[in-house]
Amino acid sequence: MNDICCIGHITLDKIITPKQTTYMPGGTAYYFSHGIRHLQNSQNYKLITALAPSEIASVEELRSKGVEVKVLPSKHTVYFENAYGENQDNRTQRVLAKADPFTVEGLEGEEARFYHLGSLLADDFPLDVLQYLSKKGTLSVDAQGYLREVRGENVHAIDWANKKEMLQYVDILKVNEHEAEVLTGLSDYQQASIRLAEWGVKEVLLTLGSSGSLIYADGKFYRIPAYPPKEVVDATGCGDTYVMGYLYMRNKGASYEEAGCFAAALSTLKIEKSGPFSGSEEEVLQIIENSNLHPEIL
Repeated sequence: MNDICCIGHITLDKIITPKQTTYMPGGTAYYFSHGIRHLQNSQNYKLITALAPSEIASVEELRSKGVEVKVLPSKHTVYFENAYGENQDNRTQRVLAKADPFTVEGLEGEEARFYHLGSLLADDFPLDVLQYLSKKGTLSVDAQGYLREVRGENVHAIDWANKKEMLQYVDILKVNEHEAEVLTGLSDYQQASIRLAEWGVKEVLLTLGSSGSLIYADGKFYRIPAYPPKEVVDATGCGDTYVMGYLYMRNKGASYEEAGCFAAALSTLKIEKSGPFSGSEEEVLQIIENSNLHPEIL
C-alpha cells in the first residue's frame, strides 16, 4: 500500500509572466510529484496520470528521479496557457487541448492511505471515481477543476454542477477564496468553510494567497500565516504544493495547524523559484522556526 497516491493529468503549460514566457510540463500531478520527492519520508508515493504518448518524456523524467508512475492511455495531453500580471495572485487561462477523464476501471487495484485528486477540468473525475476511492482511503480533492468550464479555448468560472452529491465523499477539500465563494455563495471565509463542512467535507483547506490560509476541521478554525518570500518569482503550482505539504504531514500524524504551517512554508520556498518545489524539509522547518508568525485557533 502507498502512503499517498496523487491522481491527475500532467499538462503542457505555457507560463507568461511580466519577466518571461516559459514552456514546461505542469498540472497538479507534476508539481505534487516533483515536490514530494524532496521530502524525507516520501518513498512510498505513487502518481497515476494520463497523457498522450508524445509527452511521455515528462513521465520518464519523474521515473528517472525515483517516482513510481502509472500511465493511463489518453489521445491528448491537457495544454494550458497561464498568464500572470504583476500580482501573482491573479491568473488568466486558456485550454488548447484536453485529455481523457479518469475512470474506476483505470484505478482498480490501487491501494493508498491518502488519495489526492488534482482536478484541472470539470470532467476529469466523475462521481463514481470519488465514490470508489472514498471507500479505499482518505480522499483529498482540489476543487479548481470542477469550477472550470472551457468555452472555445477560454476558461470560465462556473459552479460545481453536482457538488452536494460529490462532496459527501470528500474528506479534505482544497479551495481558494474565489472558489469558496463560487461554491457556497458566501463571501465570508468562515461561513463558506462551515457550509462546505455541512455538505460533508471533514477538512477544508482555504488558501488566501499572500494572506495565508484557513483550515476548518472538527468544528474549529485554524488561521495559518503566510511566510513572506524573499522574492516572488513564479506562483504556478503553489496551491498544489500547499496540498502536497499538508497531506505529507497529515500522513505522518501531524496536527491540522502543524500540517498547515508546513504547507505554507513549503509554498513560500516554491514561489521563490520557477518550477516545482526543489528545496529540502530542513529548509521548510527553518522558515517556520525562524519566523515570529504563528497559527491561531479562532
